[in-house]
Parts: sequence; C-alpha cells; structure tokens
Amino acid sequence: MVIKVFVATSSGSIAIRKKQQEVVGFLEANKIDFKEFDIAGDEDNRRWMRENVPGEKKPQNGIPLPPQIFNEEQYCGDFDSFFSAKEENIIYSFLGLAPPPGSKVTKSSEEASSLPNGDVAGEAQSNTEGTEKAEESGQHEAQKEGSEDAGDLTGSPEKNEEEGETATEETEEITAEGAEGEAEEEEAEKGEEEGPGEEEEGEEEEGEEEEDS
Repeated sequence: MVIKVFVATSSGSIAIRKKQQEVVGFLEANKIDFKEFDIAGDEDNRRWMRENVPGEKKPQNGIPLPPQIFNEEQYCGDFDSFFSAKEENIIYSFLGLAPPPGSKVTKSSEEASSLPNGDVAGEAQSNTEGTEKAEESGQHEAQKEGSEDAGDLTGSPEKNEEEGETATEETEEITAEGAEGEAEEEEAEKGEEEGPGEEEEGEEEEGEEEEDS
C-alpha cells in the first residue's frame, strides 16, 4: 500500500505550502513510503483528488485544498486530521498502516491496558475495593460515635436529677441546723428571764425572816 499525498507545488498560499511541507517532512522522517501528486500542473490529479474526497470533508465551495492524504483509494484526511492524529500519536492508524515493531504507537497501545499510575486493571480493582471498605468502616465508626453521643445526651437528664436531689438534701440539712440553732437561742433567752425572778423571791424570803426575828 502506498500513501498518496496530493499537493500544489506552485500554490501561492504560504499556509498551504507550510502544511504540505510538514506532512511530507513527517512521512520522510518516519520512513513511511508515500508518493506526491501535484494538482497544480496535472488536471487528472486535481480531478481525482476532488472526486475522491468525501462530501462531508469538502469545504462549502466544494473544492478541497491540498494537502489531501490517501492510502491507495482510501481517503485518510486533510491536514487538520493529520495534525490531530500526530498529536494523539495515532498517525499509523490514521494512515491505515500497521505500526512498526518497537514504535511509540505500539508501546502506547500496550500501556493503554494499564492505568496512568502503572497499575494493572486487577490491582486497580483491588485498590478500589480496599478504598470502598475503608469508607464503609469510617461510616460505621461515625455512626458508632453518634450513638455514643446520643447515649450521653440521654443519660445527662438522670445525672441532672441526681445532682438536683443532692442539692435539695443539702438545703434541708442546712435548714434543720438553722432551726436547732434558733431553738437553743430561745431556751437561752428563757433562762435569762427566769434568773431575775428567782433572785427577787430570795430577797423576799430574807425580809420575812428578819421581821419574824
């Protein structure tokens, strides 16, 4: 199979000439067999190129511009398609060719089955499962902590009641002590009041004894 590149050697467009040179230079550098077809000096080449470019690939005016790339009779694409394939490292697929052994394309296809970090699919699955288990265990611990917090909140009213009862008992003891103190003070006052009365009675008895004598 031969790659056909349709170019216009006498094109007045600098952009077209640069695109043609880039395509040809790339094919030569990668030792890809190709053949140039000049549409500027050969009407048959021009006609063949225009007839074999698919309708959806033609511009609005219906006249495709070079460079146009074919693999024998099979249309490959224009410069934009060629450039995208080169950037994505799928140029051999774009041209309909098998990549040579040891090429970057072959390595890329082998690496495609691996993940970007170099892990194979089986390891990636196990890592994913481990991550999911870790997340589940974290959720269980969070739920457990939430349950414990709820238990603490439930038991707090009981603690408050116990503390309230203790405070009430202490208040009652203080009140009782105060009442005992007041009772002792009252008895002491009564004792003081009875003391002077007894002294008066004693004086009266002494006076009567003197009169009798």
